[in-house]
Amino acid sequence: QGTCSPGGMEVQCRRSAAFDCMPQPAACCPDWMAELPDALPLSRLSIPGTHDSLSLFGSRRLRCQSWGLEAQLAAGVRFLDVRCKLARGELHIYHLCTFQRASLRGVLRRTLRFLRAHPGEAVLMRIKEELPIFPRPGFAARLHRCLLEEGQGRVWCREEVPTLGQVRGKIVVLEALAREVLGIPYEQLSISDAWNVLSLKRKWARARRHLERAAGGDPTTMHLTFCSGNGLFTCPEEVARFVNPRCYQHLRRRGGQPVRWGVVIMDFPGAGLLRLIVESNAPWASGHITAAPSTPTVPLRQPHGRGDRCHSRHSSTHCPHRCPSGRTLLPAPRLCRRTSAPVEQKRVSSSCWAPGNL
Repeated sequence: QGTCSPGGMEVQCRRSAAFDCMPQPAACCPDWMAELPDALPLSRLSIPGTHDSLSLFGSRRLRCQSWGLEAQLAAGVRFLDVRCKLARGELHIYHLCTFQRASLRGVLRRTLRFLRAHPGEAVLMRIKEELPIFPRPGFAARLHRCLLEEGQGRVWCREEVPTLGQVRGKIVVLEALAREVLGIPYEQLSISDAWNVLSLKRKWARARRHLERAAGGDPTTMHLTFCSGNGLFTCPEEVARFVNPRCYQHLRRRGGQPVRWGVVIMDFPGAGLLRLIVESNAPWASGHITAAPSTPTVPLRQPHGRGDRCHSRHSSTHCPHRCPSGRTLLPAPRLCRRTSAPVEQKRVSSSCWAPGNL
């Protein structure tokens, strides 16, 4: 719960079950995917993720995380939001105009190092060009080359959503390129990303609605809910302090049965919130969550648009070089193979899980 020292109140304010802006997480969960069946599609999982995952440096209006990459992965985060700019021939990590002291090559190497140590896991990675006025003409080619050179055959760059067994030990790329296919097309997923926050209450209401859509929606469609945000009169930390506890209580109320929340993407998540997401994959995932060394433990108890998007993939004929959308399939036979099929519109009933305490 934090220490009882004179600074104890400050520690408590900086760490709770739902919110944590301390340098290290309160608990570790590095192997939670290992117990899940190989046949499970990623679209059927509840996956904790971080928004602007490498945004550790800059002003309070820019910082979105306090844990480094390795700490996030050890805590159970399995979705990374990576923003790059092409500069001097290399892809560097940025948040807006602030360099985050990392490169995409370094992020790929560090993530694959974690996966070598935990081969039962998989990491989803959204790779996005940060703030282009116009897309840089060399960005897609440089990204393609970087994935080939650093991927070591352990990067999933196909268009279809894989099963967990297909991608254990691998990075699964979600891309948002305009014309090329280099992973699961990001814009064709069901996404709630109301990032420009004018009202904290409305922000949480939209996130809550999308979580419920994920819980009862098409099991073949990946759902991504961004609980993060920023705005003229707020900052990522303030949004997280408001939204994360409400997300924690919302997930906690769904006790008794497993539930598919999709990918839940947060700033400054607490260990308790991560655990609720992980344990909603029960009955398979017990999580193997342990207190992190040298850290205090935490007690646990539709319109389309930029804000909420829900699209389905539809294709007609197979073409090895050009997709029906007009996007080019980059020639990387070891990484990319185009297969697509219409999404079946099936609904599944909501189900719940009652997680225990850390």
